[in-house]
Amino acid sequence: MTPMGLAREIGSLAPRRGADPEFVVDELSRQLAEASARLAVAPDREAPGVEGLLAAALREKVETSEVAALWMAGEFDLELKLAFARLCGDQARHYRLLADRLQALDPSAARIDPLARGHSPLFRFLRSLETPAERLAAGLLGRQGVARIRGAILADLCLRRGDEETARLQGEVIGPEEADHRDMGRRLLVRFALTPEDQERARRALARALQFSEERREPARGKPARGSGG
Repeated sequence: MTPMGLAREIGSLAPRRGADPEFVVDELSRQLAEASARLAVAPDREAPGVEGLLAAALREKVETSEVAALWMAGEFDLELKLAFARLCGDQARHYRLLADRLQALDPSAARIDPLARGHSPLFRFLRSLETPAERLAAGLLGRQGVARIRGAILADLCLRRGDEETARLQGEVIGPEEADHRDMGRRLLVRFALTPEDQERARRALARALQFSEERREPARGKPARGSGG
């Protein structure tokens, strides 16, 4: 079942179960787990090398940091503001760590602007979200959950190709922090997905974010695509 189809099915159960945020978050977590399993085994149309995956990761890190900063600036709830601040800072630090690895592996690729093609459709979608429930479902629970899977793929590829340093960096530093972000999103979503309206917004936001992730099979190599905004 597609993420959007699953969201519609979950939504049809809402009148029978009422506004139980724990139930909703459990359902969204299962939806994320199913999508993660598909992403873990579905190869890209082209199989990029370590440098290609690093370039793609750099774009994701800088976009996530940027959207978290935008959310943080307009947020009045202190706990949520600090959660977005942490996400912004951690992603910026991850960017620098991965950029240093790419510099060591391929100096020419490291000089390319990761946003040379413009922002991705997923970034534009995340930036458009207005409520805490949507932002937590799509931005922390969803995007960080997917980032965790992609990071594991990168670490595995690095180990198979003898790049133990990048594998260690992803497995011991970046990956655990992405899992923390995902879990933080899950925990906070229980607090903010209280009403049927917010729960439906969270379902749709996560389903759409996962749809973008599953549709994206382009190995971002850091090279501008002609006539494309990413």
